[in-house]
Amino acid sequence: MDANAAPSAGPLRPIEYATIAIFTGLAVAVVVIAAVIPLAGAARLLAPVPMALIAARTRPRALVAATVTGAACAFALAGTGAAVSIVGSAVIGGIVGEIKRRGRGLGTLTVVTFLASPFLAAAPVALLFILVPLRTLVLKTFENTARGIAKQLDSFESVSRWINGFADAVIDYWWLWMWVTGVLGAVVALYVAWWVLGAVVDRVADIPSEDTLDNDGGLNLDGVQNGPSGPLPLTLAGVGFRYPGARKSTLSGIHMSIGHGEFVAVVGPNGSGKSTLAKLLAGRLPTEGTIQRPGQAALGRPGGTAMVLQRPETQMLGSRVADDVVWGLPPDWATEVDVEAILAAVGLTGLGGRETLDLSGGQQQRLAIAAALARHPALLIADEVTSMVDPAGRDELIALLRSLPQRFGISVVLITHRLAEAAVADRVIHLREGSIVTQEPDWEVALDSSSVPSAPRRRSLRKEGGRALTLNHAAHTYLQGSPWEVAALHDVSLRVNPGDGVLIVGGNGSGKTTLAWLLAGLIEPTSGTCELGSRPTSRQVGKVALAFQHARLQIQQANVADEIMAVGGREIGTREVGEVLELVGLPRVLAARPTDSLSGGQLRRVVLAALIASDPDLLVLDEPLAGLDPSARREVIGLLSRLRSAGMTLIIISHDFEALEEVCNQRVELVDGRLGAELTGDVR
Repeated sequence: MDANAAPSAGPLRPIEYATIAIFTGLAVAVVVIAAVIPLAGAARLLAPVPMALIAARTRPRALVAATVTGAACAFALAGTGAAVSIVGSAVIGGIVGEIKRRGRGLGTLTVVTFLASPFLAAAPVALLFILVPLRTLVLKTFENTARGIAKQLDSFESVSRWINGFADAVIDYWWLWMWVTGVLGAVVALYVAWWVLGAVVDRVADIPSEDTLDNDGGLNLDGVQNGPSGPLPLTLAGVGFRYPGARKSTLSGIHMSIGHGEFVAVVGPNGSGKSTLAKLLAGRLPTEGTIQRPGQAALGRPGGTAMVLQRPETQMLGSRVADDVVWGLPPDWATEVDVEAILAAVGLTGLGGRETLDLSGGQQQRLAIAAALARHPALLIADEVTSMVDPAGRDELIALLRSLPQRFGISVVLITHRLAEAAVADRVIHLREGSIVTQEPDWEVALDSSSVPSAPRRRSLRKEGGRALTLNHAAHTYLQGSPWEVAALHDVSLRVNPGDGVLIVGGNGSGKTTLAWLLAGLIEPTSGTCELGSRPTSRQVGKVALAFQHARLQIQQANVADEIMAVGGREIGTREVGEVLELVGLPRVLAARPTDSLSGGQLRRVVLAALIASDPDLLVLDEPLAGLDPSARREVIGLLSRLRSAGMTLIIISHDFEALEEVCNQRVELVDGRLGAELTGDVR
């Protein structure tokens, strides 16, 4: 089945619910804004676009559900007119989306527009024939508005007389005027939706509308998993998996088993298939071989399988810690959960009333584990759960996971690329290029020579007359003045001279990411100053370039060359793209590669190449080594060393200070938002 194809039968899937929620909310927002802001009425023409995306990427029943929920929300927020607009937008968007989904073109749209517009325009006319009080209200409102305008223009007698005559004609033949303007409006809306949607569909064409954890095989026609939960014992025989549209299998020939109460580690470099194997263990059907278990994997169901992912914020749904623990559980089960005991078991004693967004990264991961424990799973899969956590938090998480088999009888599968973490497991499974291999002690030091050119071109990145970056008693408080204000930075003073390499270290929740945003000018200090040269960084955004923690979220274009040229600006052509790719240690041929096909290390280097092409005064890198295997980490560290040698000013924010000290000549430490110890001079 095509990755973008929705199932033809059965209830709505989770991915369809998510699509409905996102795009219907967008359509409602557009319609409500158009309804309540007098000068924003034209924005209503854009409302069919999100509804068209629902139609283009899901089934008709999803569009029906979106229409009903969207109309109800719009009615509650802005009245009958907004609700009618949502229904009209759904009809127009549905027509355009269905034509796009079937791969038809402008000719089909023209024919459908000619046939459908009269009927679309007739619907509100018929409604007003039936709802006499509403018709009276609409016509009276129009008459008062027209008479008022005419009265204001009394000095222009002919114009005033014409407006009054026009108003009388509209009121006498309201059904005709409404039908004609409705036809014209439907035609315009259909073509506007087609024009806008064309660009949007082309941009998202390569993004599969597929839930990689959803599994049709275990569901009956009511959308309920058949059979009881029974994920263990688990046996994989000759298992392979190929994603729809992929040229080769991500996994092949996997033979393994997992019993009750085991702690199993799965290790391997980035791209070896670890996360795909985790999805198969969680219930995804393989494309080759068989997976045997006594019952259903029952992902998320009591007594089944639970997953804790790399980014815990994507799993947090409750606003408070205690709410998040039981979120999604059946009501009768949720009332039986001892939330405080579970929080105590994962080291979050007394935090049940805290806001989830106030937790540090390590605490968020502990909360995700607590939510998993509330379901009494037989199997817990932890996929790269330590990649965004500081070293102290990393050790605590591993100790917590190691204790689960003994304390609760839960089998734990830890997906990691750190052999030190895997060493505490009962046994270790090594993956390389989608297959299980015998232990290779040297895999952590093996580099892919094909991905690193032997002699990258050197060019100077040092700016003549470079400007220093200075923070003078800078502080930042989120939601300042509200009951929810959170002070993230306090009295930070720092000077970074041209050519410096500054390493800023600190644990989770110390304020590192807030500092990164402040340096890049994305937020302003609530007190103090942050200046590049003599101007605030917030007034020269882009001169301090920021590489985010999650490189994939920063890439906006479909292929590497387009990404670099989009960030670099109009003066960046194919020659400059090749130069910056070589500078960051990537071959020129990579310019034509789709960004979605790149490994984690390649993604980070493409982001750096694009930022360098934009000619910044300095680079700020937020956790550049997070989520990378040892080989990719060394590649990125080598790249940063080359950039520093070429004259680029670097500010690196990380908790992996041991790995990055060789790149920097200055190190400072953040502790609870305050600048602690500072080591000036060469730290290597």
